[in-house]
Amino acid sequence: MTWLKDVIGTEKAIIAMCHLLPLPGDPYFNKEKSMDYVVDMARKDLQALQEGGVDAVMFSNEFSLPYLTDVKTETVAAMARIIGELMSEIKVPFGVNVLWDAKKSLDLAAATGAKFVREIFTGVYASDFGIWDTNVGETIRHQYRIGAENVKLLFNIVPEAAKYLADRDIESIAKSTVFNNKPDALCVSGLTAGAQTDAQLLRRVKEVVPEMVVLANTGVRLSNLEEQLSIADGAVVGTTFKQDGKFENHVDVRRVKEFMDKVKTVRNKL
Repeated sequence: MTWLKDVIGTEKAIIAMCHLLPLPGDPYFNKEKSMDYVVDMARKDLQALQEGGVDAVMFSNEFSLPYLTDVKTETVAAMARIIGELMSEIKVPFGVNVLWDAKKSLDLAAATGAKFVREIFTGVYASDFGIWDTNVGETIRHQYRIGAENVKLLFNIVPEAAKYLADRDIESIAKSTVFNNKPDALCVSGLTAGAQTDAQLLRRVKEVVPEMVVLANTGVRLSNLEEQLSIADGAVVGTTFKQDGKFENHVDVRRVKEFMDKVKTVRNKL
């Protein structure tokens, strides 16, 4: 049994993304509609996800495009306000993801009581955002300094829109990440949000670190759900739950219910 059962309540867990609209300081923040509108839309999506039966929710500043790797204070403050206003309505375990800043994600988790964070904790990459460097030793020390040592760390080892500068195979990355950093889970992704995670890549990671929780991080949908969950220990799902399956849309509760009904069927088979 993995920690997913203790923290989220089930194996083969589905962590649903609650994508926040652009926030103050973001280029596309709607100043006329203000933060009140952002909170209202986050509430709408949260309610749809929970009504649809997801196992957990992860709040992220998904529309803070283009992303920063050193996130500004106003972004974290805005996210904390949103989660704070929704706190009484959150009925499932939740996590946070401040794109793409691991320390700020932990700060937000400590402030809100989030159970887990997903981030790029390790590696150096050539990315759409320039050279993307990390400092996992400092990040983990920061985690302990702020009293967030019980927050589960989901390490994204195949970053979206980025590639390792070193020529390393996925097995080497997975093994060294687990040995050196003791993550709680490894997330394996496609190229962008909504892009299918390669099943072979997922299998290679799981085979080389069989005791580690491995999550399919992008592109899980009805058509590949059974295959992905037969390999992975769970999935992070965002775009599939949106109206018409489009990244930029809001959550469609009917799509969530249909997906989660199939998840239950798959769990009974596995």
